[in-house]
Amino acid sequence: MRERFTEELKTAMKAGEKRRVETIRMITAGLKDRDIEARGQGKTVSDEDILGLLQKMVKSRQESVEIYDKAGRTDLATQEREEIAIIQSFLPQQMSEADVEAAIAEAIKESGATSIKDMGKVVGLLKGKYAGRMDFGKASAVVKAKLGA
Repeated sequence: MRERFTEELKTAMKAGEKRRVETIRMITAGLKDRDIEARGQGKTVSDEDILGLLQKMVKSRQESVEIYDKAGRTDLATQEREEIAIIQSFLPQQMSEADVEAAIAEAIKESGATSIKDMGKVVGLLKGKYAGRMDFGKASAVVKAKLGA
């Protein structure tokens, strides 16, 4: 993934895509921060960690869009939406709602979960199999509804 960031940055710079260049630089800066943090703990940053970072960046920008829209700052909201689109271009294709439902049902069956107490097992299985392809905030709510019912 790191090589892809570098290549995309070069391409965006050659094409003069200012917003894309800024966003990719922001991603690489966040990645460097993660590298420094991981090095202090004697670890390395995996592709799954990078996916998590990108998802966190998207979520942060989505929250900002809501705030800017409420405040009537369409210029800033538009900028955040553009950044979201750029960041999402590095993420794997997100699963459809039907696929998420099927994956959750399979994870519940596989883990043998029967109550809300087993929710951690189910979400853990999902994170292991579908990192970067599923919104785990929404998935957790679905798991909770299925196990709580």
